[in-house]
Amino acid sequence: MPDDGARDSPLDDIRSAKADWEEQMLRPALERSPERDADFETSIGPVDRLYTPLDVADIDYDRDIGYPGEYPFTRGVQPTMYRGRLWTMRQYAGFGTAEESNQRYKFLLAQGQTGLSVAFDLPTQIGYDSDDPMAESEVGQVGVAIDSLQDMEVMFDGIPLDKVSTSMTINAPAPVLVAMYIAVAEKQGVPSGDVMGTAQNDVLKEYVARGTYIFPPRPSLRLAADLMAHCVRNAPKFNPISVSGYHIRDAGATSAQEIAFAFSNAIEYIEACRERGYGVDEVAPRISWIFNTHNNFFEEVAKYRALRRMWARLMRERFGAQDPKAWLLRTHVQTGGATLTAQQPENNIVRAAIQGLASVLGGAQSLALSCYDEALALPTEEAQRIALRSQQIIAHETGVTDTIDPFAGSYYVEHLTDEIERQAQEYLDRVEDMGGAVAAIEAGYMQREIQAAAVRQQREIEEGRRIVVGVNKFRSNEETPKTIFRVDTERARAQIERLRRLRAERDNGAVRASLARLNEAARSDENLMPPILEAVKTYATLGEICGELRQVFGEYRPPTAV
Repeated sequence: MPDDGARDSPLDDIRSAKADWEEQMLRPALERSPERDADFETSIGPVDRLYTPLDVADIDYDRDIGYPGEYPFTRGVQPTMYRGRLWTMRQYAGFGTAEESNQRYKFLLAQGQTGLSVAFDLPTQIGYDSDDPMAESEVGQVGVAIDSLQDMEVMFDGIPLDKVSTSMTINAPAPVLVAMYIAVAEKQGVPSGDVMGTAQNDVLKEYVARGTYIFPPRPSLRLAADLMAHCVRNAPKFNPISVSGYHIRDAGATSAQEIAFAFSNAIEYIEACRERGYGVDEVAPRISWIFNTHNNFFEEVAKYRALRRMWARLMRERFGAQDPKAWLLRTHVQTGGATLTAQQPENNIVRAAIQGLASVLGGAQSLALSCYDEALALPTEEAQRIALRSQQIIAHETGVTDTIDPFAGSYYVEHLTDEIERQAQEYLDRVEDMGGAVAAIEAGYMQREIQAAAVRQQREIEEGRRIVVGVNKFRSNEETPKTIFRVDTERARAQIERLRRLRAERDNGAVRASLARLNEAARSDENLMPPILEAVKTYATLGEICGELRQVFGEYRPPTAV
């Protein structure tokens, strides 16, 4: 008779029991009723029919999962998570002029929103004033037009910047807009050390996923790092960069590519700051993030668990960060803009709510739901109210905030968490082997990988293997919402007239002197934030400041494919 040590292990028992189930239960069931003809997969690969302890056999609880608020933060960054404090509800908004956006922000705050998120128009995003010929027909159309400190003063009139935090989706000219924001706060009596908020400032992803760049990658990296370094010492409550996986994912990337390419960019920013003499424990705690939640519910929950764990390991093991705050990944989430459909747009309310639920179950710190009418136009007040109410329903009616990380221990979710991290690490290693993010961008590697993933996804939709309700199945003739928001084009004329008056009334001698100082500084290695702040406070315009930097750095022109 064999001793106890010869018995099968529990996993062997499960493996045997699963084989019996497949033979005795599954095979007859499939013969009677075959599974539906569908592609069962996430963006990272096929989904098995059933997950068991066999799929998580290599997971060590303390090493890989742990406890909330502790390394590796798989289960969340706070010990009590939403039982102690809900996520920040921060709907993305901004259009037309500073006055109009100010009114919309006050409306959203009155509806219970707990932070602001500013959308800038296209001319602002690429460093042109509203009266520039390049800005024609675009002023105020996809966000608010900000030409000078004067506009920023109007936009935040009556909004206390020591109590309300503001996220600004601005990249190439981020140092200029942050300088304006700091100057407005100082005019309100709020010192820069007390200013709260975030600037996206992730210009590297513009070259691979979004396109609102101005300068070539290396001077753009310099500007981003200058802003980070300045805020670390002078505005410690302000997050000087929000590294974006969001736009990478919306451009067509898989969840693993979203993580890997965003992390690659973040590493470049950290290294640039280290070259300036700033330690990782100074810089990493002030990095924030924005990621994108798409439609595959369990994949998205797993993604947020994986990216927290992967970042914590990267910071502690590769960079040797000692401060636990440097290991934390705190992220804002915007639900998937690319998942919105112009057909049957009301369906987008459901999509955004489900994506928001996945974001919360994944442990987000801040959340914005894309509005149902955004595939057609800027959102109406009604659409923004519905998106905010969806968040509030998730927070207060569903019970999902009552316990922390409720999907922990799920065989499927834990397996997905591991697989997403594994694939993301493979992509990250490839980028590092190429010499880092800038080298990979210059070689076109990230762009090609994202494009290939986007083409695969589009082909699946066109062939009907990926169902999009209302687009390639379950169509309807009733596809347009009753109300579509339109920006008043007359507002552009008013904006240009205000800009004309500003140029006539300001001290133009002081403006010229500050711009000359900026031009000189750009030709040296000094941090550009002090001269940018000086120029902003003289009411030099965004276009004038960026124009000086264009003279020194030139403009980026993407390589033409042959």
